[in-house]
Amino acid sequence: MNEPTVFIVDDDLAVARSLHWLIDTVRLRVETFSSAQAFLDGFDASKPGCLVLDVRMPGMSGLDLQERLAAQRINIPIIFITGHGDVQMAVRAVQAGAFDFVEKPFNDQDLLDRIQKAIAFNSGERDKEAQRAQLRALFAGLTPREREVLDMVVEGMSNKAVANALGLSAKTVEVHRAKVMEKMRARSVSDLVKMAMQRDAWSKL
Repeated sequence: MNEPTVFIVDDDLAVARSLHWLIDTVRLRVETFSSAQAFLDGFDASKPGCLVLDVRMPGMSGLDLQERLAAQRINIPIIFITGHGDVQMAVRAVQAGAFDFVEKPFNDQDLLDRIQKAIAFNSGERDKEAQRAQLRALFAGLTPREREVLDMVVEGMSNKAVANALGLSAKTVEVHRAKVMEKMRARSVSDLVKMAMQRDAWSKL
């Protein structure tokens, strides 16, 4: 897995260099960008990490960048760095999905702590997405008939009831059920129920 990277976007070169040095002291990878557009042009969404972003920048602002990332369904945790007059703006950014904001002048250790939390959050979200992708792949491997059998089994229906509902023999249902268990890598009906519940919950996201 790629090492996490802290992406810094700030048009103030002195601030960007200072942040780069600070984050480098805790041996985290750092990439700096002087504008929101430069970040969009150079960002690799497959890289884990977080984004440390200035609210006010010429051209595309930090809030504009947040909206662009959301529109592209790029879910990287954003920590906004704000001046005193930007706090209300930063609060709105957090309400729109930003991870956190830090007000200038900030405490170095406080910022580092927030960055570590953002990285840990991103790692957890990526793990969840990997699990979702794996589960989607398992469901995709079922035939339409096997999906019907699975749905009925997780509803608590017996083989005989499933057979009657689908116009099949009980023996055929047993074969389908065994294939479902094998393809879904389930050890019990309880496992199938949990997988189906996860599928249904994720489909509502």
